[in-house]
Amino acid sequence: MSALRNARNLAPQSPGANNMNIPKIAFFDAKPYDIEFFNSVNQDFGFDIKYFTSRLTKDTVAMANGSDAVCVFVNDMLSSDVIDGLLGTSARLIALRCAGYNNVDLRAIFGKMHVVRVPAYSPYAVAEHAVAMMLSLNRRIHKAYARTRDSNFSLNGLIGFDMRGKTAGIIGTGKIGKIVAEILKGFGMNILLYDKFPDNSFAKLNNIKYSDIETIFNLSDVISLHCPLTPENHHLINTAAIAKMKKGVMIINTGRGKLIDTLALIDGLKTATIGYAGLDVYEEETEYFFEDFSNSVIGDDVLARLLTFPNVLITSHQAYFTREALTNIAATTLSNIKAFFENGELANEICYKCGAGTCMKKETGKCF
Repeated sequence: MSALRNARNLAPQSPGANNMNIPKIAFFDAKPYDIEFFNSVNQDFGFDIKYFTSRLTKDTVAMANGSDAVCVFVNDMLSSDVIDGLLGTSARLIALRCAGYNNVDLRAIFGKMHVVRVPAYSPYAVAEHAVAMMLSLNRRIHKAYARTRDSNFSLNGLIGFDMRGKTAGIIGTGKIGKIVAEILKGFGMNILLYDKFPDNSFAKLNNIKYSDIETIFNLSDVISLHCPLTPENHHLINTAAIAKMKKGVMIINTGRGKLIDTLALIDGLKTATIGYAGLDVYEEETEYFFEDFSNSVIGDDVLARLLTFPNVLITSHQAYFTREALTNIAATTLSNIKAFFENGELANEICYKCGAGTCMKKETGKCF
């Protein structure tokens, strides 16, 4: 692609031009709830949004032609070949309607097209879902519901444990992890925190301790994952980590699927080292999550095996799924698009250099 074309694609419109030409958005992987909430919030923005139920792939990327921005979600895989195709369209901005960005090849897109995301939408939604999974697994709520629907009112096999006095290890203390810690502290649990960048003022204020990860593995009755996926913590929960855990430990993951080595998790469940597993994310979820396969056979043998365990609770990446969160996601996404096309602002831009060395965005407001 020529330097002239790069410049054309990256340059924001002036406010005057924007008033004359309403930005067009190609919205991929659109679900009915996406359309409902984005249409509602878009009443305050007036963008021209075209919804596509298809995911953004190398086969569908041409559908972005004629748009000024593409709006994508976690299952839209922006690999280098998809990015190459996207650069051949009229789109000038990639707007992620999510916080995570491991589905985007940030190295391939760097310097060619800006990428913005929604860094936060409702940490309470995710935190509350994590705790709901803990309670459901502990007291077998999901099993009891199914049982009573069949008029079976027996209590056999439904015994749980008091959470008060038990130890919870929270790995990742961003906004979500902190809220989980506060909720579980309210239950009377002993809280241990781990984060690469500890917030000692939060710990002091709440009389909670930061610990090393080995101690969390050794002492926790419940381990809850709330960290982003990085090369360093890929398969953080693996065979070696599970071997250090208390027998019967509960593991909750509402973070990223690849934080857990699923085969190691299955081995831990089979040996009863892991007593409970609550997964709102799964490392190979892209093909299945958010879709209806109720009349199909699950071809993923690992996922199918997980579904056979009575002490495993899987939800389909729904921790964020509240009215408040969906409203905030739509508002932030459309605000990101508005700021770029009106003023060239990119407050929520992300690139592969973020967090490493000198940050150009801090100096110029843009990653490049």
